[in-house]
Amino acid sequence: MSEFLTKARARNVFYGGSLFFAGIFVLLAWQSHHYIVTKSTVALPLTDEVILGKHVWERESCINCHTLHGEGAYFAPEVGNVTTRWGVYDDPDAAFEAMKGWIEAQPSGAEGRRQMPHFALSDEEIRGLSEFLRWADHNDTQGWPPNDAG
Repeated sequence: MSEFLTKARARNVFYGGSLFFAGIFVLLAWQSHHYIVTKSTVALPLTDEVILGKHVWERESCINCHTLHGEGAYFAPEVGNVTTRWGVYDDPDAAFEAMKGWIEAQPSGAEGRRQMPHFALSDEEIRGLSEFLRWADHNDTQGWPPNDAG
């Protein structure tokens, strides 16, 4: 039995197994990269408006109240699919008008309910924010987060 696994055979098993699993790792890394680049994030281009909107999102700390694809606070509604819910998914101008109307109407003045504060944003910043949220809505999140009211 001592001749079954000699030093040379053990070395060959180690190197062969290492090469096999390294090959599997490279194949899975390539497949993940290919999926991300070709399927999940290329629905809308990353424009200067989208980048400006991301900066507005960060500067105003929107994530302290809202969630974006399930990440953030749960104080206010999920906004990763807001352009779909508002019916402005494919129309940048309608998304801008809807976002501008919503922001300018805040706070609503309703007693006893949570309210969004008023942000003094320029039209350019509102357009950027609406484009950022449209861009986020066009990403393939594979159904996450679930948007089930039940």
